[in-house]
Amino acid sequence: MDYDAIVLGAGGAGLMAAATAGQAGARVLVLDHADRAGKKILISGGGRCNFTNTGTEPECFLSENPHFAKSALARYTQWDFLALVEKHGIAWHEKTLGQLFCDGSARQIVAMLLAECAAGGVEIRLATPIGEIGHADGRFRVAGAEAPALIVATGGPSIPKMGATGVAYDIARRFGLPVVPPRPALVPLTLSEAEMPFRAISGVACPAVARAGGMSFAEAALFTHKGLSGPAILQVSSYWRPGEPVSLTVLPNALEALRDARRRLPRARLKTALAERLPARLAEALAGRIGLETELANASDADLARAAELLEALTFHPTGTEGYAKAEVTAGGIDTAALSSRTMEARAVPGLHVVGEAVDVTGWLGGYNFQWAWASGVAAGAAVAAARR
Repeated sequence: MDYDAIVLGAGGAGLMAAATAGQAGARVLVLDHADRAGKKILISGGGRCNFTNTGTEPECFLSENPHFAKSALARYTQWDFLALVEKHGIAWHEKTLGQLFCDGSARQIVAMLLAECAAGGVEIRLATPIGEIGHADGRFRVAGAEAPALIVATGGPSIPKMGATGVAYDIARRFGLPVVPPRPALVPLTLSEAEMPFRAISGVACPAVARAGGMSFAEAALFTHKGLSGPAILQVSSYWRPGEPVSLTVLPNALEALRDARRRLPRARLKTALAERLPARLAEALAGRIGLETELANASDADLARAAELLEALTFHPTGTEGYAKAEVTAGGIDTAALSSRTMEARAVPGLHVVGEAVDVTGWLGGYNFQWAWASGVAAGAAVAAARR
């Protein structure tokens, strides 16, 4: 059967591309090996889908080319998607740091995307293996269908239990597109046995500033039985590289706080002073690492300064990450150098477009990756529709 475009992947980026092209008059077929559309959308945001972020800017994305995302993000903004959400009568609320969620369920976002596809006459085939992709005479052939345009929206390998695979990279190799080595991102970090005192306080969380790879994020950090997690850690994990340290500020202005404690509680030990401001189990682990055994009245200014230095730069050396199984997204992917930032089309393969997580563009935690899916999908869908005219 002939179409104007075949979209591989019924996730956020694929459905957005299909709806955009379909509503502009293109005949579009969406193929997905899953038995349900938008499976990752359904589990996102605790089932309520953090569908965009009011603070979306190109600086909130990681890529070998930090300028690549600018074009698509400028032409389809967070406000455009929010208008679509409101058009469909979906109630929403803003949480911290500009994160927008459905009041109800992530199912509403999937239903909205499917309705938009239906409005464009898009055909969707689920539980359909992609198989071999043929390409000759300017046409792509997939699963018995044929079209002059192919949009790859198959995502990355993060969360494999949802059916995620690295098939996008196989397709890239099939067509000679370079791939920036993929790696888990927005992912918990693991610690060694040497840092067991902090692994032993599993479940303890506190506000912190996490730093790695030249970036810092002020959010909650969580200690786990494997290592470090929580929003602040997930954020820096995208920038962390094996062998590099991660540091946490768990007590800002620590020297001032310790001097104040020495004045007020001269007979107290460090653990007691820290427990005024931090969870008790964390205070105990920190006191153990600092090693200041004396009563505060007997602690010198130099002793307090050394303790404060650790509290403002508690340094860990992660052994790795918890991998794709726990990663919210995949960093790396199909190299943006091979793609047009305006149309998401492969420069060397006319008609081949790549969108969403399959591309080497990774957003921060908090709705940014969805906004990239929407924006890149619209860019490719509009380009496909324009090409048929």
